[in-house]
Amino acid sequence: MTQAAAITEAIASLTDAETRFGLFRIEDEQFFTEWFGELPEITEAEKASLDVLRRRYLYHRGEGDLLEGTVMLLVVSPLLALAGFYDPPFRIKAESSVELVLNDGEEVLRGRIDVLVLQNQFWVMVLESKKTTLSVWTALPQALAYLMANPNPDKPVFGMVTNGDDILFIKLTQAETPQYDLSRIFALLTSKRELYEILQILKRIGQAIAPTN
Repeated sequence: MTQAAAITEAIASLTDAETRFGLFRIEDEQFFTEWFGELPEITEAEKASLDVLRRRYLYHRGEGDLLEGTVMLLVVSPLLALAGFYDPPFRIKAESSVELVLNDGEEVLRGRIDVLVLQNQFWVMVLESKKTTLSVWTALPQALAYLMANPNPDKPVFGMVTNGDDILFIKLTQAETPQYDLSRIFALLTSKRELYEILQILKRIGQAIAPTN
């Protein structure tokens, strides 16, 4: 009989994710160049918009921890808009269901993801119903599970995980041996330059996954 389980319950640690999916981290700079190589320039107008975004976030963050919905409103949605993910050729699917079948159909893992962009190639994850005090590392095992649910395993898939304060980018491929790597953690509280680079990376990922026809 097939057993169903929630992804958040079945994948509790990085070891769980790597073991269940045969994943390993490849720490090769040539694997994940999208977060640091040939980043597109951003305009002065975009920098001004990011300055406003950061100022608003710091204002509300100064009152205490922020929950998922507030982080989505203050940080994630404005960033996706500035990066062009709300415009053609991209399409948004919010709160989509995810299903993974493991062990020759004996086990099914189910979950929900906050935002999918363009044919499941870019997944954005906000720490679900949790506070900004939780590290983005706590969401990494589940993020990898969601990325493994990419229905186009021949294409690389990217993820962005955030708790509001920090943002982490992920790249995962499934060709031959499933493998992934991570960016450094970008901290909105550190400086406005962190946010500038985050937008550049988002634009670079957009270039990587945009359809060519």
